[in-house]
Amino acid sequence: MADAKVIPFDDDRSRSGGGSRPARRRTGSGSGGRGDGATAPVSALPGGRLPDDPLEGAADPQEPQRPQESSLREAGGGGWDRRIAGGLAFLRRRVTGDYEVDEFGYDKELTDQVLMSALRPLAEKYFRVEVKGIENIPSEGGALVVANHSGTLPLDGLMLQVAVHDNHPAERHLRLLAADLVFQLPVVNELARKAGHTLACAEDAQRLLELGEIVGVMPEGFKGIGKPFGDRYKLQRFGRGGFVSTALRAGTPIVPCSIVGAEEIYPMIGNAKTLARLLGFPYFPITPTFPWLGPLGAVPLPTKWTIQFGEPIPTDGYPPEAAEDPMLMFNLTDQVREQIQHTLYKLLVQRRSVFF
Repeated sequence: MADAKVIPFDDDRSRSGGGSRPARRRTGSGSGGRGDGATAPVSALPGGRLPDDPLEGAADPQEPQRPQESSLREAGGGGWDRRIAGGLAFLRRRVTGDYEVDEFGYDKELTDQVLMSALRPLAEKYFRVEVKGIENIPSEGGALVVANHSGTLPLDGLMLQVAVHDNHPAERHLRLLAADLVFQLPVVNELARKAGHTLACAEDAQRLLELGEIVGVMPEGFKGIGKPFGDRYKLQRFGRGGFVSTALRAGTPIVPCSIVGAEEIYPMIGNAKTLARLLGFPYFPITPTFPWLGPLGAVPLPTKWTIQFGEPIPTDGYPPEAAEDPMLMFNLTDQVREQIQHTLYKLLVQRRSVFF
């Protein structure tokens, strides 16, 4: 941080040998001494060097001696000091408005300092997300990550965002395309914009890809996230292939992504459709714990997650008019869907348990 206070591990005295003994004067009539009280000549040790000043290295009697502090204590204190200074600097920038957002409302500093820090324990400790194939996401330039969608609540999108940022060598940020409902809910709307998400429309997606961003899309939409527990890990329809058309226009690769573990966090055994219509929701889930246990029933089950990124499918070799070819879009959409489904089956076979 720019405003952080740096505390050195040792002062100049400890580095320059201030704690060493000064050269002694030997007097008396012992062996090698001079009985008249004169000072005996001082000889250098083998490989050593005599200082020009015989008192060089001696402690200054006028200077008060400071007890030597533990370097570990100083290191720990410096770490906390830097954190506090960084936090105060962050708050000052938020209060004064000295921060930047892009044209979509994305606030990188807030995402890194606050949102990612809040989601990281959920990904690392609670769901214990294991990430595979992160090298398939390019280190620079745009790419479209296409993933399956499940879990009753869209926690899989948030965990996918954390997985990309924390595991990619370049710490790339995933910009998710979200449904209209996300931007109609108070508070959620602002947080989604700040975290870099935008409306799931072709114009915004293409703009982000052309800017070199990693864009994430879950083509199943509400059909995937709201499907019953009996249909878990069975991919729903991927729409009309609009994401393929967007990737073709931008000339960016498509990276299939398979997520295992999200299906079981809220086992949806029923759907209160009448209540969903009254509330304006696409579905109202009924699970073994919700709504029977009230707010406690909204706590997700601590399942073990695996997120695997597959081999990218290049799109830069197609001519510009390929984005208007319905047969090509259908074939590429089916190829992406089949690759995700095949990887899901493979990960399920390898999984030892839902929770371990």
